[in-house]
Amino acid sequence: MSEGSNVKFSDQEALDFHSQGRPGKIEIIASKPMATQRDLSLAYSPGVAVPVLAIAEDPAKAYDYTAKGNLVAVISNGTAILGLGNLGALASKPVMEGKAVLFKRFADVDAIDLELATEDTDAFINAVALMEPSFGGINLEDIAAPACFIIEQTLREKMNIPVFHDDQHGTAIITAAGLINACHLTRRDLKDIRVVVNGAGAAAIACTELIKAMGVRHDHVLMCDRKGVIHKDRTDLDQWKSAHAVETERRTLHEALIGADVFLGLSAAGALKPEWVVEMAPQPIIFAMANPDPEISPPDAKAVRPDAIIATGRSDYPNQVNNVLGFPFIFRGALDVRATTINDEMKIAAANALAELARQQVPEEVAAAYGGKAHSFGPDYIIPAPFDPRLMEIVPSAVAQAAMDSGVARFPIKDMAVYRTQLRSRLNPTTSILSLAYESARANPKRVLFAEGDEDIVLRAAIAFRDGGYGIPLLVGRENVHEKLRALGVDDPHEFQVFNSRNYERVPELADRLYERLQRRGYLHREVDRIVNQDRNIFAATLLVAGEADVMITGVTRTYAQNLRQIMRVINGKKGMTPFGIHILVGQSHTVFIADTTVTERPTGAQLAEIAINTAGVARRMGHEPRVAFLSYSNFGNPEGNYLERIRDGVHVLDGRDDVDFEYEGEMSPDVALNPAMQKVYPFSRLTGPANVLIMPGLQTANISAKLLRELGGDAVIGPVLVGMEHQVQIAPMAATASDLVTLAVLAAGGIVR
Repeated sequence: MSEGSNVKFSDQEALDFHSQGRPGKIEIIASKPMATQRDLSLAYSPGVAVPVLAIAEDPAKAYDYTAKGNLVAVISNGTAILGLGNLGALASKPVMEGKAVLFKRFADVDAIDLELATEDTDAFINAVALMEPSFGGINLEDIAAPACFIIEQTLREKMNIPVFHDDQHGTAIITAAGLINACHLTRRDLKDIRVVVNGAGAAAIACTELIKAMGVRHDHVLMCDRKGVIHKDRTDLDQWKSAHAVETERRTLHEALIGADVFLGLSAAGALKPEWVVEMAPQPIIFAMANPDPEISPPDAKAVRPDAIIATGRSDYPNQVNNVLGFPFIFRGALDVRATTINDEMKIAAANALAELARQQVPEEVAAAYGGKAHSFGPDYIIPAPFDPRLMEIVPSAVAQAAMDSGVARFPIKDMAVYRTQLRSRLNPTTSILSLAYESARANPKRVLFAEGDEDIVLRAAIAFRDGGYGIPLLVGRENVHEKLRALGVDDPHEFQVFNSRNYERVPELADRLYERLQRRGYLHREVDRIVNQDRNIFAATLLVAGEADVMITGVTRTYAQNLRQIMRVINGKKGMTPFGIHILVGQSHTVFIADTTVTERPTGAQLAEIAINTAGVARRMGHEPRVAFLSYSNFGNPEGNYLERIRDGVHVLDGRDDVDFEYEGEMSPDVALNPAMQKVYPFSRLTGPANVLIMPGLQTANISAKLLRELGGDAVIGPVLVGMEHQVQIAPMAATASDLVTLAVLAAGGIVR
């Protein structure tokens, strides 16, 4: 089922995404240092001979000395690519690369895509089977039925590593999780329900087999294909369909649905008629999973059966059946115990874990992805959100335990509590929170004013913001903005509202308000009239204060300092607070917040303490427990210096407050703050782990450090983000991309930075 969302974008944007910079979506990065000749000698000849001999003596050592234990092959022949059909192996490569990205993003599993140019089943099987030494698992993808059944079954018998066809079993596992919870809500027992399955392809058969393995009775399931009900009297059935044939007098989908408790649709749009839903049992359970359009839309089903519980493959309706909830975490658990296969016990464990997670109290950040509408388990929340950060801990541990219990684990986990802690530490919670921020923006769209609406990069950001459904973009510009939008491929440019200070009717009112603010600073009214009419930042900021927008974005045409000076002519910092900037460094498993990187040149101790408190708040809203370090070249006074008092004062201010609920320490150098080995030198330190909030002593060191890390480091950088303004304003760096502008807009609109 769906692994994405129904976000809109142009064909060119999709092509640009895949082609810009390094073509494609994946690359290989060495996990060991490769800087010196000694490094190379250890990595290759002669040092590599030592693990070679060890593996030759004991093949299990391959999991210790190579990447095999965290490496999955994503394999297709392109015979059933998404909903596009048989387009060939090469055309499937973007999809398989995308699958590899999802493995890494959601479960820290390394994956390599392999496209095999053959429709010969035996040739495909032989090619994959020969690759067993290379990989810890095989994920089959986009292979047409019935070949996919033969391929998977044969490879499972031949290979001693997990083989998993996600199109079949991924959909089945997520569907089963939702079915468990739908039955829970309607007080049904799996052994009693009557199910109609519409569709007899790979996913439909896998769903049917799994729910039967979980307790649904064989004779309570009616499967339908294009010719109607699959029953014992039919003579046109292959071995996979005939396995689900039953004795029945019913012949059509309509007849099958009369009195049915459950409809599982894996067929085509519009296959389920509203009048047929009326004839189902009370509180019918409907999984309409045709892609991209379901067998029946939830509004149409609810119109005739308000008591129905409905799931689809779409993200714009509740209860999305999304395979990304399954395959990354299932492989994570299977790899970690070196499982020889993924069996029914492991699939059922994954389904139960997902169902249980949906019944738990929904965290605030996850509920935000549903626009605040689904704060707890219920008819509109029977399947967890795809970006729930708890998935990484709960599902792999359940799968690993099932592998051990069923005897297919070669490396049992000795301490499950320790394992769950390790799982939590593998991924960076920031990535989940950022994803949820985008979902929240779609659920609660805000008006975002792009102040530099004459610039192509800003217009691209505004287009992406609108087409992504994140909110309403407003543009500040002149008469030719709509022409530029059309040149960028927008069919309806006049749908974008443009504020032009030359003809906007409220300009005199805005100028009068600003004059009242600035007259005691020596400004003449004609000067205020001029800057409102001619300066985009001034005009945009007055619009923001006047309530025409919720958020303002600027920055790509002038330096940060120039932009900030202009904006602060119009907008104050929050009462009692000095605005400041944060650079956010996001790595695979960590996030570091650096402040203040943009505003105050020599902050006082009190200002440093306030910056620490507010940066800690941002860290918490992005999923991290703050550990704050006040940085210096000195560690607790050694060596002595002339500029340490302000840093020490910041620590002392926090010491004197009773509302500080996070770890903090200082003054300390960056290596003591970040390196656990160095932290042991100072056992009295109050930090229990590496710092993730770095409070810099002054603007010069902060700004230089942040920009160096952005240009030379390996982490992604968000921001700087501006915190502490009365109105929500964000200033992007001049080198920002359209994607950077959209991210700032989403974070600001969602209140994560404020």
